[in-house]
Amino acid sequence: MSNKPFKGIENQRNDLWFGDLKRKRKPGPSQTNKTYSEYSMSTQSVHAGQYDDPISGAIGTPIFQSSTFYLNSDRYESVEEGTARDTFIYTRYGNPSQWSLQEKIATLENAESAIVFSSGMAAISSSVFALVEKGCNIITSRDLYGGTYNLLYEDLQRFGIEVKFVDMTDVEEIESAIDDRTKLMFFESLSNPLLKMAPVDKLVEIRKNHGLRIIIDNTFLTPFNLKPLDLGVDLVVNSATKYLGGHSDLVAGTVSGSRKMIDMVWGQMLKLGGSMDPHACFMLERSLKTFALRMRAHNYNATVLADFLQDHPRIKQVFFPGFDTYPYEADKERMGAGCSGMISFVIEGGDEMSHALLAALKLPREATSLGGVESLVSLPYNTSQASLTKKQREAIGIQDGTIRLSVGIEDSEDLINDFKQALDFIYEK
Repeated sequence: MSNKPFKGIENQRNDLWFGDLKRKRKPGPSQTNKTYSEYSMSTQSVHAGQYDDPISGAIGTPIFQSSTFYLNSDRYESVEEGTARDTFIYTRYGNPSQWSLQEKIATLENAESAIVFSSGMAAISSSVFALVEKGCNIITSRDLYGGTYNLLYEDLQRFGIEVKFVDMTDVEEIESAIDDRTKLMFFESLSNPLLKMAPVDKLVEIRKNHGLRIIIDNTFLTPFNLKPLDLGVDLVVNSATKYLGGHSDLVAGTVSGSRKMIDMVWGQMLKLGGSMDPHACFMLERSLKTFALRMRAHNYNATVLADFLQDHPRIKQVFFPGFDTYPYEADKERMGAGCSGMISFVIEGGDEMSHALLAALKLPREATSLGGVESLVSLPYNTSQASLTKKQREAIGIQDGTIRLSVGIEDSEDLINDFKQALDFIYEK
């Protein structure tokens, strides 16, 4: 592979994938031949991808707990013709449980195709490696999830790929970072933990003007609140461990996009090995049936609790996209459904008082991760951003006393009362 500079994607070896490849692709793969694109998200969450077993008549999609499948002439032919993704050969390549879940995810994302992975990081790594090559550079955000940051900063440079870190809300800085070797932009739609929103529509304009590709990690907002593919993004990834799964009982990831792009990611998944187990597929597909209902509760509870925290005298600052004072107003207007269940805030007394508050709370559980039905609370400095130095955390705005709260679906009055008693307790001692 050449190490010569290239402009955008014009001289890539993979250019056939992006432009000239003639083989037609159908959406999917699918085993239902049903579409629910005309329905609302609650209906899609319940019915899309549902596999009706013709033998048993089971209402729920069965678990196909099989590592391999019978071969026949049609399946041999699919391998020879490069269409192995459209048949069942080996579970790492595809499994009926995966197909059912993938069809549901694709419907919710307004995508032609989707793949499910064993973790969010498996989804991210497969997507990134599908779209980069030696000698290129990618542009990403300074305040990035720690696992993604480590992959990009520590590993990609070992393969001769430069990573440029920018403020994802500063369009001018992003454009100034682009050069002849830039191939990919990777951003989170809502950053962790300060909830900065990426200007996705403007990023898509940059992508078009410079011939780049763009991946958006939409874990915090989910397709319930924002559908990046509708805005022109190439790939959307989610850590399904969070809101899509929603019950803190599985680890999974998803990638959605055009069939052509997802086929590229599928090829990377085969090599990196991050395919999702059939039983985990069953759990996620079942959880997604209540996805829209859960997200409505998350959105509402976070809005009410953010208002309470904003008015509390011991809270120095609250980060929440639903506020009228939120600095990225144009982006918020694209989110008709809500802003997710995430709040970050800074309390008086720094990290010492933050630990005291977490210990005094009765309902939110002190734990990493987010997006579960139960409220979870953590400190970014020793969890999600633990890999950063204090100076690096301060550079992106993470102050001492910063707390990240994933608001669950408990009764909102119970949550408010719990925070009130906990704050009163720690500051009256």
